[in-house]
Amino acid sequence: MKIAIEGCAHGELEKIYECIETLQARESIKIDLLICCGDFQSVRNKSDLRAMAVPEKYQNICTFYKYYSGEKRAPILTLFIGGNHEASNYLQELPYGGWVAPNIYYLGRAGVVKFGNLRIGGISGIFKGHDYLQGLWECPPYTQGSLRSVYHIRSLDIFRLSQIGEKVNVMLSHDWPRGITDYGDKDFLLNRKPFLREDVEANRLGSIPTEKLLHSMKPEYWFAAHLHCQFAALVKHENNSETKFLALDKCLPRRRHLQILDLPQEYDGDKQLKYDVEWLAILKNTNHLLSVKNIESHMPGPGCNERYIFTPSSSEKQKIAENMKNFIISEDMFVRTAPIYNPNAPKLSPSNPVANPQTINLCEKLGIDDPIQVIMARSGREMTQPSDDVKLCFNGNNELVKTPMKCSKLSLPAPITPSDNESETSIKDLTFTPNTSFLSDSTCNTDECRTPLSENTKKTFKRRNLSIYNSPDNDESVSTTSSSLVDSDSPRSSKLPCRGSTL
Repeated sequence: MKIAIEGCAHGELEKIYECIETLQARESIKIDLLICCGDFQSVRNKSDLRAMAVPEKYQNICTFYKYYSGEKRAPILTLFIGGNHEASNYLQELPYGGWVAPNIYYLGRAGVVKFGNLRIGGISGIFKGHDYLQGLWECPPYTQGSLRSVYHIRSLDIFRLSQIGEKVNVMLSHDWPRGITDYGDKDFLLNRKPFLREDVEANRLGSIPTEKLLHSMKPEYWFAAHLHCQFAALVKHENNSETKFLALDKCLPRRRHLQILDLPQEYDGDKQLKYDVEWLAILKNTNHLLSVKNIESHMPGPGCNERYIFTPSSSEKQKIAENMKNFIISEDMFVRTAPIYNPNAPKLSPSNPVANPQTINLCEKLGIDDPIQVIMARSGREMTQPSDDVKLCFNGNNELVKTPMKCSKLSLPAPITPSDNESETSIKDLTFTPNTSFLSDSTCNTDECRTPLSENTKKTFKRRNLSIYNSPDNDESVSTTSSSLVDSDSPRSSKLPCRGSTL
């Protein structure tokens, strides 16, 4: 099995798919799955742009809308987590995951799925301590504050992931686990990104909750993005297992943003995307812990007078299996819940949450609550139902068909950039060490490997990066070093040398 890992997509799906197709043709390989580590930007229309936490002048429609509308189809199964530059109104429709377009699947606020025999987990958003213990209270229409806090991870999501007992092979997060720089070439990172030194030396760089998950879950691989630079690390755990960590860059010309992972044949299985029974059981077991209030909500632990370990038993997993019956996540579940992009439409802010049939159906099967539906019920508001002109899904023949809607029963829960030409180490045997650069020496400089810039793309990348990613609440520390497939943001070149490599 070969999977491609992408750093920050930033809506540039066409360019990412073009690069993958170039690699497949050049290396005579077939990639089975694409995984994106956040800032995916699943923007369907102009209203979705208003749900992104970026200045208005940087609200770019990009290319996802083509895959949402059916104008194009993703050529490879794509799985992604959320970051801090997302169409949050759309992702909030799918808190437990779902198809955002044909062949493009969102993992949810937190989640675990299986692709063949490969178990993939992930956490969406970034860590901010002042919001971590709050409930999931944000809801369209967003205020300036909730527009940013909506993508901050919460203790409930981390708590649920901490209940996993079975092995997870690949973990995804947008920001880095705190302390990960201690396991890689820190000097190289700080030489390229000296402004990170203060946070690194004070152990403030990265996410505290995901640091704990890294050492408790001990996945074989952990991929991240966010800081727009490549960084590799090898974490050795007490039980002699290892986690290979790699952070990747953003999708821009000549930046290393893509990595090919070659996995043993034992992971192939049927190469179908499936629900994970243990994860579904955890969602059901912890449903009562859901809070939609903007106050601190603490998770249970040792010494409390209630259950605090929710790792499901065999009988609990058996009940889930009986209710679900079929664990394959079929693409025909996809439903359009918003109008497709119209360049002449006004750019209006999202005003009301939309009921997504994918979430409704999953909540009914598991007997769990949709956070947005709980918020609406508490406030006396009603969720918007998709109108007939947008309520469409794809059948098995890739044809659009109307899908009937149904409402679930609601049960309320208990109250920048390097410009120098550095040398690149060739890794033939791909042995993973703390200094591993994840690079191979295969380089393509022909026109077929170029990723074209959009006609509307500004070429002042340094100025653009600094403006977008330094948000008022310091949600993102900007950095860009080398990554896995592309490097150098020189505005004089749109060439994207495709350096394919495997781990």
